[in-house]
Amino acid sequence: MAVVVVSGTGTEIGKTVVTGAVAALALAQGRTVAVVKPAQTGVGRDEPGDLAEVARMAGDVFGVELARYPEPLAPATAARRAGAAPVRPQEVADAVEKLAAEYDLVLVEGAGGLLVRFDDDGGTLADAARLLAAPVLVVATAGLGTLNATTLTGEALRARGLAQLGVVVGSWPADPGLAERCNLTDLPEAAGAPLLGAVPEGSGALAPADFRARAGGWLAPVLGGSWDAEAFGSVVR
Repeated sequence: MAVVVVSGTGTEIGKTVVTGAVAALALAQGRTVAVVKPAQTGVGRDEPGDLAEVARMAGDVFGVELARYPEPLAPATAARRAGAAPVRPQEVADAVEKLAAEYDLVLVEGAGGLLVRFDDDGGTLADAARLLAAPVLVVATAGLGTLNATTLTGEALRARGLAQLGVVVGSWPADPGLAERCNLTDLPEAAGAPLLGAVPEGSGALAPADFRARAGGWLAPVLGGSWDAEAFGSVVR
């Protein structure tokens, strides 16, 4: 897994926290890690963005932000309204390939969902993943609506010949209801890929030392952790 693309079924669902957790576990294994944010939106010129948050949570990661736009919109729209050049899938692939030659793991965190447009030509994170031949880790929500969104994301990946590494629930509630508990069982079938973790809600607010100490319990072994879907399911049901 030299390169992993982190996408999601929507926005504000925990992609940055999941990226931070994957990075933290890789660093704990002694691996070097770079994180690429193709397009950061909704953040001012001198304000900290998602890369700063990943570094705060995970530790010594090298971050590369290819484009930044001030309005909290889809990258193509935000670039157009800012009168700025859009980021294009080939630019993303080129930047990631250079980093992959230097770092053990490169994580690419998208903006919003898989098919959110980077540019007015329709370029997306999926196109960048295809150019990189990189697997995609999908971050999903826990509650109602997640099965449809996760199914659509999985179908979009398969239609493009992209490998889905698995699904992580980006914010697992402290007191899950019936929908969340049932979705835990149904998500792998909806995704057509394994469930690889569940990050407790509020984890991004933990102190860095606590975040790093706990991250292994949130993610499955393929991501460097010890989380087990069957054991987790038996506890929360």
